[in-house]
Amino acid sequence: MKNSISILFLMAGLSLSGQVGIGTDSPKARLDVNGDVNLRNKIVVLNTSDNTLSQGNNDQILVSQGEGYPPIWKSLRIPEYEPNKFYLIFNNSFSDRAGVKFTSTEQSSITSKSAAFTKGADISSLPGFKKIAGLSQPISVYSGESKTYFQFETVVQANLPANGTTDISIDYACGIFVDDKLVNLRQRNLKASSATSTFITHNQIGVVSNLSKGSHMVSVACSRLGSYRTANDVVLAVGINAATNINDFIAQSSLKVDVYEIPQVFNPIIN
Repeated sequence: MKNSISILFLMAGLSLSGQVGIGTDSPKARLDVNGDVNLRNKIVVLNTSDNTLSQGNNDQILVSQGEGYPPIWKSLRIPEYEPNKFYLIFNNSFSDRAGVKFTSTEQSSITSKSAAFTKGADISSLPGFKKIAGLSQPISVYSGESKTYFQFETVVQANLPANGTTDISIDYACGIFVDDKLVNLRQRNLKASSATSTFITHNQIGVVSNLSKGSHMVSVACSRLGSYRTANDVVLAVGINAATNINDFIAQSSLKVDVYEIPQVFNPIIN
């Protein structure tokens, strides 16, 4: 009987005053409890779309939707990690159809490739390199122990004539950069063939270990390094067509990034 009277007084207080405090003389909400709350039965939430009451499912939690909106039930999934084991934490892929082109006058001035092409070289120290704009993207690293894998694929073409008895060709290089620092590079030679406007598929895989925790910018840049018996009007194109025997869809570039980490911060994932 005493419990029933207490509940009646509480409900009356809620309806009369606007705000009721338990354990506080200055409530900051309609019901402000300063202390422990012991619930013996259930919590329900009003579904405003159909005015039904939802109790949620087993292992769900209430998540705020912000001021002015009712909370909603969400499932909490905590991944199970084994110590000292790498897991795929971040992965994404990007594409670009704009590419980069190099005329005969845009050839790199690098004379000593062994001195210039070193791990960690800043892109500003590599003259003649152009970034493929659509492949410059941010990635995230959450652990101090990680391995980041890159897979870059594109098409390289030049409007070369048919090859003669002396080879006609162009040297080029493409590098993968993290925060404008070189982490991987491949150099190749595009040689004229029996047909005009030769093109080849360029594949490149790189890896870098233990990037610092936080956000990083990944980019791909290429350069025309040398030309051999080519005319002045020969254009080298990477990730874009240089002649009409292919188009920008065929020549487009792609970059895939996978970050494997030994987790150090176990962030819960709410779906």
